[in-house]
Amino acid sequence: MKFTIVGAGAIGGTVGAYMARGGEEVVFVDQDVAHVKAMKEKGLTIKGYQETFTLPVTANYLEELAGPLDVVLLAVKAQHTEEAVRSIQHLVGPDTAILSLQNGLCEQTIAKLVGAERTLGAFVNFSADYLEPGLIHYGSTGALYVGELDGRISPRIATIARALSHWGTVHKTDNIWGYLWGKLGYANMLFATALVDATMADVTDRYHELMAELACEIYEAADKEGVRVEGFDAIAPSIYYPREQQDWARVHASLDQMAAWQRSSQKTKSGIWRDLAVRKRRTEVDQQIGLAVVAGGRHGLPMPLTRRVVAMIHTLEDGSREMSWANLDELESMRRGTKR
Repeated sequence: MKFTIVGAGAIGGTVGAYMARGGEEVVFVDQDVAHVKAMKEKGLTIKGYQETFTLPVTANYLEELAGPLDVVLLAVKAQHTEEAVRSIQHLVGPDTAILSLQNGLCEQTIAKLVGAERTLGAFVNFSADYLEPGLIHYGSTGALYVGELDGRISPRIATIARALSHWGTVHKTDNIWGYLWGKLGYANMLFATALVDATMADVTDRYHELMAELACEIYEAADKEGVRVEGFDAIAPSIYYPREQQDWARVHASLDQMAAWQRSSQKTKSGIWRDLAVRKRRTEVDQQIGLAVVAGGRHGLPMPLTRRVVAMIHTLEDGSREMSWANLDELESMRRGTKR
């Protein structure tokens, strides 16, 4: 198989680098001209939590690609999914497969554009940051699951999983939607941590009840959608939802474990925080927890905390709000007022 990484930043660049080092045929494509130029001239450097290495890679500008493409690993920001897929749509053949290495439910968008039969899902949960052209920081390992949208364990999924395994352990799953929704619950917590200029672990430690309810709102929406939510790493959805079955000793222990896991990473603040504080760009809030709100709305779920987090992130994006502990205190006050 020949792999084309579309979006060779934090996630795409890290996975692709390990695949290329392992002998897979990989082409790196990115809209950042300086990044492509650096990869062409100097190779790609992964500054990792266990090792740092530089390797020569095949990097192309979009106009240099030729079709039909074999396997596309799509790793652009969620809000750029449609634009990215349309930019390569003329290179998609009858046997092309597009695997989303993105946050949110981007598989839905991809499937509408190229067909569900050409769309594969991936759940990715490791930390990495694009630092500068040709340089990516790989902060810590995590989980990676791949699957067909209809739950089959197909030959192509098995082959792709083997190729991805140069990065690390890759699992095949018959419930990729369960993992994607599982991560959305954690994402709701991470968006909340980005409301203040503090580490993820410090926020998690301080607001256990708020973190639990943010997860609950997402998992309730998933339940109404008929999705069996899956756990991963330090995230155990069944501990948080259903609410009436919560054992608070287990909830607190789970969040303590989560904070310890967050502290173990070299990346102590989320990519959301980095988008807002460092890169000064819009986040994926609408394509992640915003889509969960839309799904919940179909079932009459109010999801007040999630809706408020979305609104707060928007005001941070447009500069009318500052990162502050007061933002989280406001959410905690809401939680207390709407406690079931």
